[in-house]
Amino acid sequence: MPGSPIAIDAEGRAVIDRMRVRNPDADPAGILPDVHPARIPRHIAVIMDGNGRWASGRGLPRTEGHRAGARSVRTILEESAKLGVEFLTLYSFSSENWRRPEEEVRALMELCIERCHGEQAELSSQGVRVRVIGRREGLPEDVLAALDFVEQATAGGERITLCLAINYGSRGEIVDAARALASDVAAGRLKTDQIDEAAIASRLYTAGMPDPDLLIRTAGEMRISNYLLWQISYSEIHVTDVLWPDFGAADLHAAIRDFASRHRKFGGVNTAADTHG
Repeated sequence: MPGSPIAIDAEGRAVIDRMRVRNPDADPAGILPDVHPARIPRHIAVIMDGNGRWASGRGLPRTEGHRAGARSVRTILEESAKLGVEFLTLYSFSSENWRRPEEEVRALMELCIERCHGEQAELSSQGVRVRVIGRREGLPEDVLAALDFVEQATAGGERITLCLAINYGSRGEIVDAARALASDVAAGRLKTDQIDEAAIASRLYTAGMPDPDLLIRTAGEMRISNYLLWQISYSEIHVTDVLWPDFGAADLHAAIRDFASRHRKFGGVNTAADTHG
């Protein structure tokens, strides 16, 4: 539930000023006046679950649930940008999703192509940069072409980065990073004692992106599902029973309020009163 409005102090004004350098219309204080601007997550990751259940509950094919879920992506992307969030990473198609019925997989691939071409102009005009993470191997050529097209067409976007995890699995990502490190060692470009957390992070698909501050999972499932295992080591997790196609701006606000109410200690202890809680 919303709390009392928070007076914007010097720190809050500085945060908003930094947001508006990149995103002039960022207005976290106007949208969530009860959340200190410093408590807005810089990076939100989402496990979008419940499309199939949403469709089944309405007597519709599962594919209609995925289409409804795609509409929610637009809503949450736009609201995240207005709040000053810099990165929104969505678990769009996992490396395990190939096990689903062939018809459903084909429909998901077709929806991906449709959205890449159909949304590109709007994304570009709104300053959204699209980034794709995951293994390219196994994806159809027309899907790869569509993903490359939207990435290239939106490369100049600065307002918010929409990161799509497609054919993605975190264990596979870590394996690929380990292989890259091994190749560098074998080629003499890297010594084994130079392998540290930063070296591993720089070889993950998400290299150059900050780790997620907040992980949201919809549809009430209490598992991580092989998603960003390295990157969410210290992320706050918010689980909601709301199915992804029903997840709207108010649900995003609730997740951010939940995040803002927590004390992130990163393995340490609270050493002073928290003035933003």
